[in-house]
Amino acid sequence: MRDERWERLTVATEAVRARLAETPVVAIMLGSGLSDAFGVPDGGMRIPCSEIPGFPTPTVPGHAGELWIGRIGRMPILLQRGRTHYYEGGSMDDVVFATRLYARLGVKTLIVTNASGAIRPDLRAGDLVLLTDHINMLGANPLRGPNLEELGPRFPDMSAAYTPRLRAIAREAAAAEKVELKEGVYVATLGPSYETPAEIRAFRAMGADLVGMSTAPEVIAAAHAGMEVLGISIATNLAAGVDPNAALTHDEVMETTRRKGAELRRLIMAVLVRLKM
Repeated sequence: MRDERWERLTVATEAVRARLAETPVVAIMLGSGLSDAFGVPDGGMRIPCSEIPGFPTPTVPGHAGELWIGRIGRMPILLQRGRTHYYEGGSMDDVVFATRLYARLGVKTLIVTNASGAIRPDLRAGDLVLLTDHINMLGANPLRGPNLEELGPRFPDMSAAYTPRLRAIAREAAAAEKVELKEGVYVATLGPSYETPAEIRAFRAMGADLVGMSTAPEVIAAAHAGMEVLGISIATNLAAGVDPNAALTHDEVMETTRRKGAELRRLIMAVLVRLKM
């Protein structure tokens, strides 16, 4: 019997494909506050997530809940303006639904962005950080349950989930654009409460440089489906306890992404120019 997850993906894929003039080769997933900060490119088409059968609609402020599909330069691009988080109450299949949809459409490269808290002492609010790896502390894995053999293997290798080739391109693009780009390991936590100072100390001891509530599931699903992945985070605040006098708020996250979104956009555009179709 056909897996219900595959059937749901099939219906959504056919609905989106029917509206496409050409297949996107790169999908860009925008994190908290970046839907507006990144902006909407000229031309193309906009598809509200609510118009795609089975596509979960984000419920968090700062996540627009729509797709933009069109050309940026010569390259056909899919821009996801906002994402669904596990803490919103849906299933892990909901969280990675978009990633798997893009794989089924034929997207080869996924660029994931997020807002994060800075754990490492040299990181500051507003820093752009190239993700080199992640630690999944969500308590769940999107590959749990029967394997979707049509997408990938039962036991996918995650040792190079953040594709080294794309990381090298990002470094080159940052140097050319004179954008300071640091590097670090991201730990994904369940949320929606911010982490405690004791948890941050534990994550630092584990080797985490940044903390957030997304990204790891999408990257796992993308690696499972054989997609190349580039991850870039905006450190929007210092994590709990790093500044003992600071109080963490979502407003601070949104303000920093508004301030740094244009710089992230410039970096991603420079990366796209260097990608080969």
